[in-house]
Amino acid sequence: MTDMEKKVMIRLCAKIVAETDLYETDKEVQNLIDWVCLSEQIKENNNTIRNLTGEYKKIESDCREGVQAQLERMKQLCKERNNLYEKQNDLKGQKQRIEKSLEQ
Repeated sequence: MTDMEKKVMIRLCAKIVAETDLYETDKEVQNLIDWVCLSEQIKENNNTIRNLTGEYKKIESDCREGVQAQLERMKQLCKERNNLYEKQNDLKGQKQRIEKSLEQ
């Protein structure tokens, strides 16, 4: 699916939610919309994790030479990454519950 197709799908979901009560009244519609939103959130988090890991690797060698500021930034990056990993696990759990519901 292209980025444009994804954007159109997200916009369509947003319109449906805003203009109708289907989200509140139809569990399958709610699950489908939630699945799309969660999938996009997971992808965004994965990109952030990759960026944080890339930045970590760039400064790792300098940090080994004893640069305290870079060491502190590495600790921050690790915390941010770990928080995102935890969030990813929560999102994936939500997504799996929705997928199970959709299979029924």
